[in-house]
Amino acid sequence: MNQDMLLTKAEAAPSAVRPGTSRHASRLPEDLLVQGVRRLGILSIVFALVFFTANFVFMGVDWLLGGSFDFFDSFADWGPATISITLSLVMFGLTRSSLAPTTILGIGLFYQVVFCFGVAMAEYWGTSLATDQIHYLGLSWVAVCMIFFAVVIPATPRNALLTALASGATVPAVLVLSSLFSGATIALSVMQIIVRGAMLYGLIAGLAYMGARSVYMLGTELGKAREIGSYRLVELLGKGGMGEVWKANHKMLARPAAIKLIRPEVMGERGPAGADTLLKRFEREAQATSLMRSPHTIEVYDFGIASDATFYYVMEFLDGFDLESLVKQFGPLPAERVVFIMRQVCHSLGEAHEAGLIHRDIKPANIYVSRYGREVDFVKVLDFGLVKTRVVESNDPQLTAANVFEGTPAYTSPEQVLGNRPIDARTDIYAAGCVAYWLLTGRLVFEGTTAMETMSLHAQAAPARPEERFEGEVPEPLGDLIMRCLEKDPDRRPATADEFAQALDACPTESAWTPERARRWWDTHRPR
Repeated sequence: MNQDMLLTKAEAAPSAVRPGTSRHASRLPEDLLVQGVRRLGILSIVFALVFFTANFVFMGVDWLLGGSFDFFDSFADWGPATISITLSLVMFGLTRSSLAPTTILGIGLFYQVVFCFGVAMAEYWGTSLATDQIHYLGLSWVAVCMIFFAVVIPATPRNALLTALASGATVPAVLVLSSLFSGATIALSVMQIIVRGAMLYGLIAGLAYMGARSVYMLGTELGKAREIGSYRLVELLGKGGMGEVWKANHKMLARPAAIKLIRPEVMGERGPAGADTLLKRFEREAQATSLMRSPHTIEVYDFGIASDATFYYVMEFLDGFDLESLVKQFGPLPAERVVFIMRQVCHSLGEAHEAGLIHRDIKPANIYVSRYGREVDFVKVLDFGLVKTRVVESNDPQLTAANVFEGTPAYTSPEQVLGNRPIDARTDIYAAGCVAYWLLTGRLVFEGTTAMETMSLHAQAAPARPEERFEGEVPEPLGDLIMRCLEKDPDRRPATADEFAQALDACPTESAWTPERARRWWDTHRPR
């Protein structure tokens, strides 16, 4: 990457929104801009329907009731309505396009002025042509449109005011143009025009400005509330017992990130003991993850406390699927792809185990396959919130102080349930076997009706082989390896993640999961 490209990215980064945005627009959160685009789309289609009904439908009804059908005799009758309807439909189409939200909203301001001009044409042009003089200049539907647009299109107060003034000026502009075109004279004095025109629509523009400014200020305040350290929260990705996960943009770098945070109110809801437990788990996750250097472990960028006492840590943003969503959306995976994915999981777990860290919550939802630079199907292991250092002996079972089980019942090992054996690397191997089982079959190893029943089955019941739960072909060596991982006795499982990885390498499959196959899959199901 050359220097010019880097400089271009650096200059674009502060906007913290999609390309094509301005620094002013970047003060509003991106999701509010997207909502503004949606509202603009709704407003444009509503205006098109209103114009169509008020002109063509009513005229058709009048004709059916015996009226004359001279509507299309004069362009002044049908032209403004047709142009305004067409313009509104085009605007609606733009709101459904892939253009940046701020670009669409900028076009929306131009649309506002042109649409108001069409409304003024529809109201005044026909009337002016039918009379020798223009006897009035009062409020029209333009004023209503000005107010609607002001609260629908998020814009800087300055832009909103200029657009409102331009919209209000369309009424006297149409009257003057109509007078010049028809030869009629304006039967109003200069003072009357100023008082009844400029001041009246100036007042409406002021009201529109106040509404737009209120909307904009609320948006900017929300944007400030979403600033965490050097990052600006953009989109809520998920919410759970440990807090929220947001997509975020760095204020200066062209790099998205994911931020996990715990709000002060969440801490308060749990009481002193619960808040302390939650905070310790949160800190443990951030610190444990930051120690890892495996490329297949999620990378932590930052950790700290925001000005409003929100605890947060920043990690890399992944473009892909967690394994639970992957199987639910696309079905069980071929054996060669399962081997490819689990091999990378072993790389992450191997480093953690060598450092004396046991994950204790390996499950599909905590493992991502993603686009990573030029690579695809690149695995990242995350959520080290239940990690423990060294070996947890049987007299220190996997329970919190409140005797609440920690882990996920569908992927828990017998020793976690019974507390009768040390919890070590083989506990994660058992869970990894459950994950491989899920990838191959799309089924859980045990499917109890309750969490307690599921844990009891893991502790006592013999699992069915993968090929017994799945109609597709499962290579026998791979099935045997998964069953080894699911042994009740930890001594009969692969002892380490490296041993598991070597056994995976030894499993023959009908074909290899090559980079070309992986890239074709991603280009089909998750194009850039």
